[in-house]
Amino acid sequence: MSPNLPTPSADAQVASRALAARIAARIEAAGGWLPFAEFMDMALHLPGLGYYAGGSLKFGAAGDFVTAPELTPLFGQALARQVAQVLAAVPEPSYLEVGAGSGRLAADVLLALETLGALPARYAILELSGELRARQQATIAAAAPHLAERVEWLDALPERCAGCVVANELLDALPTHAVAWRDEGPMERGVVLAGDGFAWAERPAQGALAEAMTALPVEPPYVGEVGLAARAWVAEWGRRLERGALLLIDYGLPRHELYHPLRDGGTLRCHYRQRAHDDPFWWPGLSDITSHIDFTAVAEAGYDAGLDVLGYTNQANFLMNCGIGELFAARQREGGEQALRAGGAVQMLLAPGEMGELFKAIALGKGIGAPLLGFARGDRRHAL
Repeated sequence: MSPNLPTPSADAQVASRALAARIAARIEAAGGWLPFAEFMDMALHLPGLGYYAGGSLKFGAAGDFVTAPELTPLFGQALARQVAQVLAAVPEPSYLEVGAGSGRLAADVLLALETLGALPARYAILELSGELRARQQATIAAAAPHLAERVEWLDALPERCAGCVVANELLDALPTHAVAWRDEGPMERGVVLAGDGFAWAERPAQGALAEAMTALPVEPPYVGEVGLAARAWVAEWGRRLERGALLLIDYGLPRHELYHPLRDGGTLRCHYRQRAHDDPFWWPGLSDITSHIDFTAVAEAGYDAGLDVLGYTNQANFLMNCGIGELFAARQREGGEQALRAGGAVQMLLAPGEMGELFKAIALGKGIGAPLLGFARGDRRHAL
């Protein structure tokens, strides 16, 4: 068991054991070995038991981790300025947020777009978790009751879309392949049963995974991850997006930094009650599981699918370009407790040692001629 982690409640342990039993049955049915990507998918998304399908509090100070929208509404207000620019470039545009978490970002963007006079004809959220969908509906109803009826929830990606698509901290939670480069060749890391728990075991990588690993600049021995699901998700928008842009914000690195020799061991991380650990087999379903994004792969997947790479920079540059400094100054002039809290939140969003450099923003799109506001200064497309 991972050290220095709070002991889960009795109910949480029961739920985790039920999930572990389902995973164990899948491993046995698969012949005793399961790709880690499938284990991660079950641990996060299995209906009723997975991390995002269960009822535990995940976002904010009382949850397992804090996302940018939970820190301050200034994040959503700044992002809305970039959204508004994209919407203005598309006739009868729609807005889609994929994986809306608590609904905090959706509420903040809705209110900001209203202030900007840029509310789209259609505002949608794609959320597969029934529990999170209910939480999003409650958050929006409380924060923006007069706009709540504008929002619709989707069960799948729209077949066609024109407008702006936003995904904040989505790609890092898509199932990733755990891999290892060995002297004998590329290996996929999988999960086997070990006593009453799980353990790692390796098999030769095959098919698309082996091809992807062979193409990466890695010398064995080396352990890491390859995000085939993130690449596929981005590529799918090449077919679905008719005109507009994807705005993707997540933590990660360009390929040459992500697969640096000093990063041997990978970036797989778990989060439980504001603490990070590296054991995905600890009480399955109770911890979030993530890995860093290969932004070079994201850009390549989009470009190969017919999307233009419109910009890439760190979160600090993106938010400053979108006017978070002006928004913060206006909040400070108002004074009061909200102004004090905003100072610490903006510091966390922008500081290089916090989220400012760790998180990146990338935009991919079609039919957008004008340079995007969020990448006006500090565009790093050359580094991809």
